[in-house]
Amino acid sequence: MAVELFNNGTHACLAFYDLVDEEADHAVQCNQFLIVDGQHGALIDPGGNMTYTGLLMSMQRFFPSRGLDFIFATHADPDIIASLNKWMVATHCKVMISRLWTRFVPHFTTGKDYTARIIGIPDEGMNIVLGNNTIKAVPAHFMHSEGNFQFYDPVSKILFTGDMGASLVDHDQASKPVTNFDEHIATMIGFHRRYMISNKICRFWVNMVRQLDVEMIVPQHGCRFEGKAMVNRFLDWIEQLPCGVDLLTQDFYRVP
Repeated sequence: MAVELFNNGTHACLAFYDLVDEEADHAVQCNQFLIVDGQHGALIDPGGNMTYTGLLMSMQRFFPSRGLDFIFATHADPDIIASLNKWMVATHCKVMISRLWTRFVPHFTTGKDYTARIIGIPDEGMNIVLGNNTIKAVPAHFMHSEGNFQFYDPVSKILFTGDMGASLVDHDQASKPVTNFDEHIATMIGFHRRYMISNKICRFWVNMVRQLDVEMIVPQHGCRFEGKAMVNRFLDWIEQLPCGVDLLTQDFYRVP
C-alpha cells in the first residue's frame, strides 16, 4: 500500500506500508519511504528480503527503480537494509549510512566489491544533494544505534526518524496518522523505554529538531505524526520520558 505524503508536482514523498504478507505476523511491521525530485530518487530504509519484491513493484508507479540515486539507511539493522544486495544488483544506487557501519554493510552483500558505492556519513551529519534539492542527514546517535541518522526533507518538511517515534500497531493501522496522542502513548512507551538510550540523549535530539521546520514526523514502524501540533505533542512527550540506562539498576546485571 502506497501513501502519498507530499507532492508538489516536481517533488514527492511516498510511504509504503504492509508490504510483508499479512499472514507473516511474526515479522516486525516496517514502513519504507521514497523521495522523488524530478528524475532523481532515494529510498529510505528499504527493509529486508520480505519487503524487497513488494517495494520494487510498488515504487515503479512513481519512479523507475533503475534510476535510483541513493539508499538512505538510518542504521544497520536487518529490517533497515537486509535486502541491500538485491538493490545493489538491480540498481546503480549509492548507500548512505553512518561511517561507523560502512565496514559492516558488506556483510549484507555477496561476492562483488561495492565499497565505492557505500558512503559513510560523518558523526555531525551532512547535506545530500538530490536533484534540485538537498536532504539533510541529521544526527540521531544512540536512538537506538550508536551510529544513527535521520533524514529531513526541507521541501516537504518531513523528518524521517527511523526508530524514534515508532509504535507497535497492527499492520492495517500503520498507514494512518496519529489522531489521539494520549491513546497512542500505549503503543510507543514500552518500545521507547527499552530502545532509546537515555532521556539526556532524547533531550539533545528534541532541541535539535525544534530548530527545523517540521510538519510531519514519519517513523519506520507504525503511525506518523502530522501537523505541527501533533509533532510538538510527540516532542514534549519524548523530552520528558525516562528511558534506557535511566531505568537500569544492578538487578539487571546478575549471573543467571
